[in-house]
Formats: sequence, C-alpha cells, structure tokens
Amino acid sequence: MSEFWLISAPGDKENLQALERMNRVTSKSNLSYNTKFTIPDFKVGTLDSLVGLSDELAKLDIFAESLIRRMAQSVVEVMEDAKGKVQENLLANGVDLMSFVTHFEWDMAKYPAKQPLVSVVDTLAKQLAQIETDLKSRTAAYNTLKTNLENLEKKSMGNLFTRTLSDIVSKEDFVLDSEYLITLLVIVPKPSYVQWQKTYESLSDMVVPRSTKLIAEDKEGGLFTVTLFRKVIDDFKTKAKENKFTVREFYYDEKEIKREREEMTRLLSDKKQQYGPLLRWLKVNFSEAFIAWIHIKALRVFVESVLRYGLPVNFQAVLLRPHKKSCTKRLREVLNSVFRHLDEVAAASILDASVEIPGLQLSNQDYFPYVYFHIDLSLLD
Repeated sequence: MSEFWLISAPGDKENLQALERMNRVTSKSNLSYNTKFTIPDFKVGTLDSLVGLSDELAKLDIFAESLIRRMAQSVVEVMEDAKGKVQENLLANGVDLMSFVTHFEWDMAKYPAKQPLVSVVDTLAKQLAQIETDLKSRTAAYNTLKTNLENLEKKSMGNLFTRTLSDIVSKEDFVLDSEYLITLLVIVPKPSYVQWQKTYESLSDMVVPRSTKLIAEDKEGGLFTVTLFRKVIDDFKTKAKENKFTVREFYYDEKEIKREREEMTRLLSDKKQQYGPLLRWLKVNFSEAFIAWIHIKALRVFVESVLRYGLPVNFQAVLLRPHKKSCTKRLREVLNSVFRHLDEVAAASILDASVEIPGLQLSNQDYFPYVYFHIDLSLLD
C-alpha cells in the first residue's frame, strides 16, 4: 500500500514497552512494516503558541498536499505522450516517494531546528506559497500555448464540411486574379461522383468545360474544383444544392494560408521549447514541495505530542506502512488496544463501538489515544 500512518506515544518505559508490543503483534500478524520516525528537539515556546501552531500546521498540511497533487497532475498533463514515465519524474531528493518517507531525515540546513518553531513553519509556508505562485504562472503560459495549438489542430480534423482547407488546397487549384472567372470548391457524396462528372457543366450557363478536379476525399465524399463565370455563382449554387452537391465557402488567400501555417509551426516550436524547462521545473519543485510536506507532518507530530503528552518533551514517533487495505481495521484495533492506557475513556469508547473503518478513517471517531497522522501517496500513483 502506498500510504503510511505516523503515530507517536510518550517516551517513558511503559510506553516504549507498548511500542515494542505493537511491533511484535503487527509483525507477527503481518499487519504493517514499522520504523522509527526521528524528529529533532525544537524550541517549544509557550503552550499558547503551540495551540496556534497546531491550527496553522493543519491548514498548511492540507495546502501542501493539494499543491503536490496539482503538481503531479501537471506532470501528467505535460507528459501527454509519455504518461508511462510519469513516476520517474515524481521523486523526492532523487529517490521514490515511498523510500523518502520510510528513510526520512530532518533537513537541518533548510529548516534549522535551533530556530523557534514559528520561524520554521513560516519558512515552510513561504516556500510552498512561492512554488504555488510559480506553478500557476508557468502552467498557465504552457496551457494557453497548448490550447491555441489544439484549436489549430482541430481545424485540420473533421469532415470536408467543417475542417480547414488551407492544408489541402494549393494555388494551382484556383483561377486567381480574374475579373470574370472564379473557382469554387464543391463537396460531392461518393455515390454521386459519376453524376457530378456528367452534370456539373450543365448546372448553370458559363461553367468552364473540363474544369473539375478531385483534390481531397474523406469517408463521406470528395472535394472537387469547378471554374465558372462570377455572374452565375448564385445560380450555380442553387442548382448544385438541388442535386445534393454542397458548395463550400472558401476564398483562397495566400497570405492568410501562409500565416496560418506559420502560426502552427511557431506554436509547435514554442511548445517544444517550453516542454523541457517546464518539466524540469516541475520535477525539481515537486521534490521540494513533497519534502516540505513530510517536514510539516513531522512538525505536526511534534506539536501534537507536546500538547497531548506535556513537558518536558519526551515521545517516540513511529511510521507504520499497512501491508494491505484489508489489514487496516485490524491494525487500528491493535493500536487502540496497545495504547488504550493513554486515555482509558476514549480508547474504551472506540473499542466498544465496533466501528466500521472504510479505508483509514473511523466513521464515527476522529480521536485516538495516541497522536496519529495519515500520509496517503495513492493519488500520486
């Protein structure tokens, strides 16, 4: 399973023995893989400040998780032609996310533990806010480019009635710059090709003989040219419609066609040029945001453990990785049983309620006798 439970219990002898008992039971029953989760000692400050930080960290946790999911989705969207390689680009410090969480070490260089807790939290908040700002601007520019390109590409799709004709026709298909003559484009159903060849010259007066030519086809029909005098255009269109031939409105403008082709070339070039730098930025900053998120989880464990277990600071954090989804209910029961002495009333109510546990969340209870946080990587798979 690509998810973890991060818990803590007091660090006294009784609770260290409880942790050892938990490890034995979960290992023997193959419920989870457990490792110590090391968190440095921080400057605690006042309990009032910790209460405030608890609320702030809860919001920051949600924001960080949302940000990394958006960044992961951006990687998927940018790598549209290589989605099978997305996971190779979603790393933290060069390793896969599961390994990073399992072997987490606090980054003292980025987030010095000697600083007041509020300063560490502020650093994390500013870092994530800047990443989000850059993400919005960079992806907006790329998505605008991508949308413009898709809109141009859509013009080249569809049937002969709707698609652009600029990439089909050529200058040689038309009589141009004539005061009297004009070349029209007519869509003829495939079953009517023979009828068209027999009748097009007689659909109106002043149609140039042998002036028709098939220049493109799709599943439904073909695009034919026909040259006639300008003054019979309306009459020709009416007669063509009566025979189920459709005159496609099109004016050959060499400058416009050239501009459209150059725009397509420019957009393709710009997309190619932006692809590499954007993907590299996403890789680097996804890693930074993910690392920050796990540091926030560690801070939440520290703050909640001090608020729950009191001073002096003395607790042990443990990272559990449930082996299977089907194990989570049993694993929760084991934890509640092992640590029920931390809060007899709450633990008893949880154990006695026989609450069904969909996934990792208790449907009726959010309170556990131990500090607990969830790290879910499944949506990044």
